Amino acid sequence: MSFDSSAAAMCLVLFGFVLLFVSLRREKKTKYLNKYLIKKGKDQNHPEKLLDWLDTVIPNSLTKNQAEVTQKLNDAGVYSFKYAYLYLPLKFAVLFIGGVVIAMATHATLELTIRIAVIAFWIIVILIVPDAVMDARVKKYRSDMTRQLPYLIDLLAVCVQTGMTIESSMGYLAKEMKGFDAKLARLLERTNERAHIVGLDKALDELYVHIPTSEMRSFVMTLKQSLQYGSSIYSTLTTLSADIRKVTMLNIEEKIGQLAAKMSIPLILFIMVPIVILIAAPGVMRMMSGG
Repeated sequence: MSFDSSAAAMCLVLFGFVLLFVSLRREKKTKYLNKYLIKKGKDQNHPEKLLDWLDTVIPNSLTKNQAEVTQKLNDAGVYSFKYAYLYLPLKFAVLFIGGVVIAMATHATLELTIRIAVIAFWIIVILIVPDAVMDARVKKYRSDMTRQLPYLIDLLAVCVQTGMTIESSMGYLAKEMKGFDAKLARLLERTNERAHIVGLDKALDELYVHIPTSEMRSFVMTLKQSLQYGSSIYSTLTTLSADIRKVTMLNIEEKIGQLAAKMSIPLILFIMVPIVILIAAPGVMRMMSGG
């Protein structure tokens, strides 16, 4: 192996040691959280240290364990994935193997600085992209569940109007909604299972933690109020469903109203600027040619 490839491998190893050191330091900080919070409050006016800056820049995935990965998958609606423990080993294996392959493949074609830049870009992509994809999956899942929530509320109101309890209504809808929306049915089934274990009140709290949106909070608070005071819930659920639909329509109208301002940017860049260039270019060229 030549000097260039050895230097690239050495840089990769050093970067790995930096990541390991920051990971261990972050784990130590979580164990002594109160001590660090007090110290941070005292030193609030001091400039940020390099290690604190690294703690902010390096993704949180460096200190994730199997439980955190499983929780992230549950938040994304994946409840029965058995291989969550392979997430971090595969991630770092791909990171290391890909870095070595890039260093060897670009040995004879690229300079050392460019090769190190490519390896650094590969490391950043592998560290950020999987977690970004998972976060996007969580956001999409919560958005889908919130969008389907008015239909669930209407069906739950109909079941309650027929004389069924809230628990039996949720169990019934969990079975009947599999053909309509499998994800929503699985969410109801999961909530119903937790209700049999810890009680419906606690299960509703966990449902809101699972999908922390304002619409879900209103739904959970309505059900908990009915459970606590025994009040009539049919009219409340129908009103809540109508309000959620109105809020959704207002959000859509707001996004439509923002399209005009957003379309002005490509209009200026791709239409106005070329027109100005086409109009001014002949005169500029005649002035430059002396004509």
